Amino acid sequence: MTLSWEGEDEDARAARRAAADKAVLEAGRTGDSLTLGNEFSEIRVSRAATRNGLRLLIESTRSGQWVALCPLELEALTWQNTATFAALIGSPFGPLLTEEEA
Repeated sequence: MTLSWEGEDEDARAARRAAADKAVLEAGRTGDSLTLGNEFSEIRVSRAATRNGLRLLIESTRSGQWVALCPLELEALTWQNTATFAALIGSPFGPLLTEEEA
């Protein structure tokens, strides 16, 4: 018996796209990576050259999740207050806003 779920094909396509996107970023890595960690988390940060300019590739070494941020997205982090980051940490592994809210 094969177990499946509604949206399985869509999830598989999204996973393949994400893996391809990450492979492109990894191929464009420049310089050394920096690893930061404490008792709660560990991340690896590296610079990646893309066809649209440089991105900061941030990877969770424990969960495997990652994000690539452009300079404007990074600057937007400086506009935030501690309540924003508390809200992000309060709902781990998920977006702050759902697709419907965005």
